[in-house]
Amino acid sequence: MLNKTAVWRQDSARQLAEALVAIDNIDTMRNFLRDVMTEQEILEIGSRLEAARMLRSGEKYTDIVAKTKLSSRTVARISEWLKDGCGGYASVLSQTAAAHHGHVPPERVG
Repeated sequence: MLNKTAVWRQDSARQLAEALVAIDNIDTMRNFLRDVMTEQEILEIGSRLEAARMLRSGEKYTDIVAKTKLSSRTVARISEWLKDGCGGYASVLSQTAAAHHGHVPPERVG
């Protein structure tokens, strides 16, 4: 079994986690993510989070693959991480559901 925490021994990984925790508003987070990731990486991670949400709500793999365009293997890995990961997906899904109750704020102009 892989060590789930080995990556955090690296200074660069710890620095990334600390930077993410320090960001306290959506505009700064969007700007930071756009600067450090490609558009495709942002979309990929967003799709993974959506797949985790759909899995947690009991939706079928075929529906998740169709909606997110992720591979069935990626969806299976996300399912495994939901069951036996570090709890990150579950925590984020619970926090965002509690904070937004399914509401996505509109894009800001300007």
